[in-house]
Amino acid sequence: MDTSNLMEQILSSDNLNRAYLQVVRNKGAEGVDGMKYTELKEHLAKHGENIKEQLRRRKYKPQPVRRVEIPKPEGGVRNLGVPTVTDRFVQQAIAQVLTPIYEEQFHDHSYGFRPNRCAQQAIITALDMMNEGNEWIVDIDLERFFDTVNHDKLMTLIGRTIKDGEVISIIRKFLVSGIMVDDEYKGSVIGTPQGGNLSPLLANIMLNELDKEMEQRGLHFVRYADDCIIMVGSEMSAKRVMRNLTKFIEEKLGLKVNVTKSKVGRPSGLKYLGFGFYFDSKAHQFKAKPHAKSVVRFKARMKQLTCRSWGVGNDYKVKKLNELIRGWINYFKIGSMKTLCAKLDSNIRYRLRMCIWKHWKTPQNRAKNLMKLGIDKDRAKWTAYSGHRIAFICSKSVVNVAITNKRLASFGLISMLDYYTKRCVTC
Repeated sequence: MDTSNLMEQILSSDNLNRAYLQVVRNKGAEGVDGMKYTELKEHLAKHGENIKEQLRRRKYKPQPVRRVEIPKPEGGVRNLGVPTVTDRFVQQAIAQVLTPIYEEQFHDHSYGFRPNRCAQQAIITALDMMNEGNEWIVDIDLERFFDTVNHDKLMTLIGRTIKDGEVISIIRKFLVSGIMVDDEYKGSVIGTPQGGNLSPLLANIMLNELDKEMEQRGLHFVRYADDCIIMVGSEMSAKRVMRNLTKFIEEKLGLKVNVTKSKVGRPSGLKYLGFGFYFDSKAHQFKAKPHAKSVVRFKARMKQLTCRSWGVGNDYKVKKLNELIRGWINYFKIGSMKTLCAKLDSNIRYRLRMCIWKHWKTPQNRAKNLMKLGIDKDRAKWTAYSGHRIAFICSKSVVNVAITNKRLASFGLISMLDYYTKRCVTC
């Protein structure tokens, strides 16, 4: 494919319109210039032609990205770079033209940030490889990947495919545009800011070299962005692969392997893309399930949404719970978790009953509502006026009989088990 005149494709009306719509759809925070995504349309109406001319003449100058620190679930922070809305628009326009070119080069077992690919496909592929007898896992963790990408190596790789000087120039400018941290400018001599529209594609271009090396060695692997696992048949092979690939990554790609997090082990000790793995002795095969740490994070979020002191209505709590449940099940639906869903359902309902009980406030109102829900007068009054803690009261049969699962469902609460059963792949 001729890649010597890509800038005109990037600046075509159709491509720029798609880029604009995608940036607006993504929303996102303001960059260093403070411009909101809602202001982009007016900005492009005034300056669009000038931006296009600057790109053609290599005069466009990206602004520094705004550094944002996002807490990691397991501690520490992840550095995100927020480009200006205009820079996001330009990056998106470039990515839309370059992505189809590189899609033809990328490996089949690369699943991160690619069209029509997802984390669940990576998990299914990994399970297939494990169940073919590759029961030893090489889990390679790249240390601060997005912060350590070598610009010269990356641009050399891009130059092998892209022959348009204007495109190469603007990509280099985005890489070296710098970072604003607390109103202080810092140069970006290495790294590609995680958060830019181009960053996922640039990451895949760099790590495609690792994919090609693993394929050349005949290894079974899956990669999702910088999360890569290799499956082999023995512990000795696994340790050899770990040594050899670590050397390749650090010497050839100029990246850093985190030796404390990288490890060799069996599937049962693996956490990958939020999933854990176990051997089903009845089916004689490995299966996936939500990892224990993923379950802990779900429970923590669920407790936030069912906090009795949260000053919102219970209908709003149910709405937010349903969003959490749908998102979680849709992500983990390829895993086995019927028993887990049933337990989580019970916990959610218990906590929601406590919210309802507190919302009723006074003993008089509690007794009246219990009687409305079919509890006889004596039991209703005894329960309402008992003075016991809310957690104790809501664990007893009277409240469960009054506020049944069916009644909670009539309020709109989704059952995790029902939702999972309708959508699961492995049932």
